[in-house]
Amino acid sequence: MEDYWGLSSTTDINCTQPAIDDFPRDLFSEAQRQSGAVVLHVIASLYLFVALAVVCDEYFVPAVEKICAALNMSNDVAGATFMAAATSAPELFVNVIGTFITEGDIGVGTIVGSAVFNILAVAACCGIGAGMTIPLDWWPLTRDSIAYGVTVAILICVMHDERVEWYEALILVSLYAVYLAVMYFDKTFQRCAKGGVKQARTRSRSSNCSIHTKNSNEKEPDLVENRICQNMASIQLNGGLNNDQAKTSTATIATTTTTTTTSITTAPAVAATTGGSSGSGGGGVSQGGVIADMSPLDNAEAEAQPVVAPPEQEGYSLLTYPKDKSCFAQFTWLIIWPIHLLFRVAIPDCKKAKNNKIFPLTFIMCIVWIGSLSYVVAWMITIIGDTLKIPDSVMGITFLAAGTSVPEAVSSVIVAKRGHGSMGICNSIGSNTFDILLCLGVPWLIKAVFFPIQPGQNYVAINSAGLEYSAITLLSTLFLLYLTFSTNKFKLDKKVGTACLVMYLVFMVFASLIELNVFFRVNLPTCGRS
Repeated sequence: MEDYWGLSSTTDINCTQPAIDDFPRDLFSEAQRQSGAVVLHVIASLYLFVALAVVCDEYFVPAVEKICAALNMSNDVAGATFMAAATSAPELFVNVIGTFITEGDIGVGTIVGSAVFNILAVAACCGIGAGMTIPLDWWPLTRDSIAYGVTVAILICVMHDERVEWYEALILVSLYAVYLAVMYFDKTFQRCAKGGVKQARTRSRSSNCSIHTKNSNEKEPDLVENRICQNMASIQLNGGLNNDQAKTSTATIATTTTTTTTSITTAPAVAATTGGSSGSGGGGVSQGGVIADMSPLDNAEAEAQPVVAPPEQEGYSLLTYPKDKSCFAQFTWLIIWPIHLLFRVAIPDCKKAKNNKIFPLTFIMCIVWIGSLSYVVAWMITIIGDTLKIPDSVMGITFLAAGTSVPEAVSSVIVAKRGHGSMGICNSIGSNTFDILLCLGVPWLIKAVFFPIQPGQNYVAINSAGLEYSAITLLSTLFLLYLTFSTNKFKLDKKVGTACLVMYLVFMVFASLIELNVFFRVNLPTCGRS
């Protein structure tokens, strides 16, 4: 029998074992699957995707919101820590199995492959699935992008010699402690960063104002801009305004604008409203912030506000049949009824008033179910790939990575629909940071220290030569994502979502070609089975 590459299935030594051997034996034989039984695996995968969505929507997200509200955490910090850790449970379980049981690269490949899915595909799902334009805060995106960029760079250095020493694994785990410390002092770093940006912006505008006032042939809209600039210059010279002065200054600007052109009249009013709602934190104008509050860099100030636990909501009813709904809605209700019944019994619903204080138990149970379901999803997808003769490396980059990343995608879309765009994106980027530092670092450290290959050889071997190329690709995708957001003035909409989706599809095509050794040899062929 010959494998995908046309090589002998029994005599080849220089080959990689198929990923299906890393999972329990299937109930069907290969011949039965090729005769049509694989359809059952496809249906099972889709049903498990629905189960993951139910866990995330009905139980996990409310539990995370209550935990973050109890800890007085902001939305973006919550997304980068608690939500990232919980939704990365599938990758952690898969890597534990790959490190200790199969001793292969299935865990590493899944984590590295799912990272691009988390960056691009999750952003695409949020942008397209939210159905509205969501402003993003530039600070958490910048913070998590820098942290993740440093993490990937360190991972490349660790895997460069195709072995992970015990102290290198310890460095990865220790860096996550540093990452948590940065999250803890996030508000302090945020004030410093935004304060510096505002000062630089103010100096730039002051310079522009001096240029405009020297122009004697200016048009009427320019006169309005100069009058605003003169007021801002006066504010800076006098060391700021109190509330009464701010109201007077705003009224003066509004009067000037009204006498000049009708189309510009609304700008000071909107700016004054924005200034009043943004609070008095930071320097500059607090009540009449005509200029400072109109910047796209601060268009999501609400993202930094602490999470407020949502009120109790009426969820899926097990006893109310939707007889007045469409046939499709009734069919859907029947299909997902067993899923809701199972989780209603297995997971305490913290949205209910009587369970309001047991949200930590809900959080823990969600992690267990997310990890278990995602493992079975990965198993089913691996069987499908083996049946269709799709190489394991391609399945890992595409379907397997997507299967284990479903919790990130579902959770991010849910919070994006609620208007927390930064929380959804930070969840995806923060999940990647957690994946590399802990999901890889902890199993590697335990394996190298307590279960070495041979006494005195305290390291874990990396078999795939293509993982380093994949890690380098992560840096480029991260840069492209940040560039896309900055070009769109840090707004998440369908345009950004479509761009991310196109980039993800392009990545999958090229990454699959690389894994197939089309450009150069990076992987050994897959071993056949007798």
